[in-house]
Amino acid sequence: MRAWLVKTWLLKTWPVKIWLAVVAAVLSVASASAQSGYPDKPVRFIVGFTAGSATDITARIFAQKFAEVWNVPVTVENVPGAGGSVGGDRVAKSAPDGTTFYWGANGALTINPTLLTSQTYDVVRDLAPVVRLLVMPSILAVNNDVPAKSYAELIALAKAQPGKLSYASPGVGTPQHIAGEMLKRQAGVDIVHVPYRGAVLTDVMSGRVTMTLQNMGTVLPVVRDGKLRGLAVTSLQRAAVIPELPTVAESGFPGFEAVSWFGLLAPAGTPAPIIAKLHGDIAKIAAQADMQERLAQLGLAAAVNSPDEFAAVIKADIAKWAKVIKDANIKLSE
Repeated sequence: MRAWLVKTWLLKTWPVKIWLAVVAAVLSVASASAQSGYPDKPVRFIVGFTAGSATDITARIFAQKFAEVWNVPVTVENVPGAGGSVGGDRVAKSAPDGTTFYWGANGALTINPTLLTSQTYDVVRDLAPVVRLLVMPSILAVNNDVPAKSYAELIALAKAQPGKLSYASPGVGTPQHIAGEMLKRQAGVDIVHVPYRGAVLTDVMSGRVTMTLQNMGTVLPVVRDGKLRGLAVTSLQRAAVIPELPTVAESGFPGFEAVSWFGLLAPAGTPAPIIAKLHGDIAKIAAQADMQERLAQLGLAAAVNSPDEFAAVIKADIAKWAKVIKDANIKLSE
């Protein structure tokens, strides 16, 4: 009887807003309690590229670590197509239950939204950022017979010979292609773009193509072996693995940055406690000494952004690359 009277008094005296807050708090606690044992079933990382690609390799490195930490199977599923966007679409349409994630690169997440007119999902609306984890600059490298010994000398050479120099990229619409077009526009030079299917360096080494812009993991061994001459890196700071190379930014183009990155995203609507646990665990894994060493060998640096920071990076990069794509009139055959 006393409990009934107390309940009746509370119903009559507490404002509706307080009751709604109490209900929300109870539901939140119940949700967190239900997810405290997460994960209790297999987890998969969807990769939008084929096995052996940089995105695939990095995904498998972390999937193995997660499986060890969580004691559940963590697998990598390759769903290639449309520059990584087919895999992103698969995740965007998956249940937000913490079992499916997208291990994506910046090309698919921030270039494709402008470049692909047929993209079937909205990166910002349909995916929930968990962490931007890895960052890799590109290296601008030239054939050894090119007289330019610095980035400034290369730009001077290009201005003296408009349309005569050329640069190789891994393909139309790749981050390196877009970065190359931004370099051209900022420097005011006319350099011919030569797209390849993947990282093909033989024509640059032979002198058929003047220079190349490639991610560090691909071109660093060639530069170290002296087969190409590195002139600059595209990050804001010098790369720890090759600190003798200056940045484009310090070579006369302040603020220039064009890096590749990899991150983890979930389907929109994935519960916040799951995203928080995933972010916390991946930060611990990335900080392990053996992981740091392994990533450095691949030319990668860990940059553990929060979900909000990652979301801001995605939005800013979409706008940044959209301008370059439109200004350079870059088109992709779909």
